[in-house]
Amino acid sequence: MNYAAQYPIGYYQHTRTENTTATAPTIGRVRKLDAKSQRHKRSTERQTEICTDSNATNGFLKCTFLPKLKAVQSIQACKRTAKTERDFYKSLSQLAEHYDIEPLKTKDYGYPYNMALAMWDAETKLKKNNVNWNNLRLIQDSKKTFFTSEERYNTGTTLYYIPIVPLFQMLHDPKRKNTAQLLVSVCSYLYHIVDIPYYRQENSYLYWLYEMMNDWVEQDDYTEETDSCIAEIVKAEWIGERIEQKLFNRINLQVFEQRLNNFKTRDTFDLECQKVACDAFALYAQYPHESIFRNAPRLEEDPYNDENNYETVGMEKYISFIADTTGWLYERLADSINNEFNEYGAMAEPTIFKRFDGSNITQTSLDFENRLFALLDELCTLLYDYKTTRK
Repeated sequence: MNYAAQYPIGYYQHTRTENTTATAPTIGRVRKLDAKSQRHKRSTERQTEICTDSNATNGFLKCTFLPKLKAVQSIQACKRTAKTERDFYKSLSQLAEHYDIEPLKTKDYGYPYNMALAMWDAETKLKKNNVNWNNLRLIQDSKKTFFTSEERYNTGTTLYYIPIVPLFQMLHDPKRKNTAQLLVSVCSYLYHIVDIPYYRQENSYLYWLYEMMNDWVEQDDYTEETDSCIAEIVKAEWIGERIEQKLFNRINLQVFEQRLNNFKTRDTFDLECQKVACDAFALYAQYPHESIFRNAPRLEEDPYNDENNYETVGMEKYISFIADTTGWLYERLADSINNEFNEYGAMAEPTIFKRFDGSNITQTSLDFENRLFALLDELCTLLYDYKTTRK
């Protein structure tokens, strides 16, 4: 297809990827960029509903408002023909069927309000029906007019770094050895199947950063803190290599279900670990071969997106196993990550593009990513909690 002959005539965006800013200091879960240094859970409370007085008129609710002038102007950029409007409504029908929404009947409105109103209505309903829906575009090329839709998992500029030092400590804790073995199966799944980078692998982003930290310490003037800094780096490397040997052994995947079935909980921490393991095993059973990078965005997939001109932070840079998320070494790593990410314009996030031009529509979704990132969030929280509360 000749993309030079195509241009977007309508662009409705639900959310926009945040520009990367500063990484937060160490906190008790996955790290948010540009966030304060404290651990926090997602709030389960809803905002208080505000109701109007019983005698308030409801006439306002019965009104129908036409789209903004900007939306109308974008439709007018399209050359009006009977075929254009016919293609538009065919594509709209295909989109509505795919997302299970009921499109507003707008054919009786005059051009261009009929098409602009239909797009506005579709966008509003997609926001409600699909948590991952990101934007809707109307494209016209030399042959037809059609919609494209983008679904994206919003990572919220978060660093999904899984610390393995707490796992190492747990394995040597007589009270938590069985719990640790269960989490080893979880991490082995993430290592082998989900393909999360490991910081001791030479092709990983964090491997290079750890090497850079080591070079800096060796080249800096010797101080009374130099020995302790070197010791922390050596510890991170030593523990990393030994935990990787455990994760590399696929026996952890073979006995995953057995460990889960035989696991006996003793306290709240065990219950939380059991839940994480259950979620991981369910994900493994349903998606036995899926990688976290399966829907990593590729620029050629969406030639209409202006953000393609920006440099983006690749997923392999903000998702990884890491030695630890506390201490001097992590603070230095966080500073380096902060400085580098500030040079980028956006975060690469799992994305699916769909074209409604009469061809077959991909039936893929971001269900795997929704569940996986929630799992990583909980796992990071558990490992951090164990490290900080361990006596």
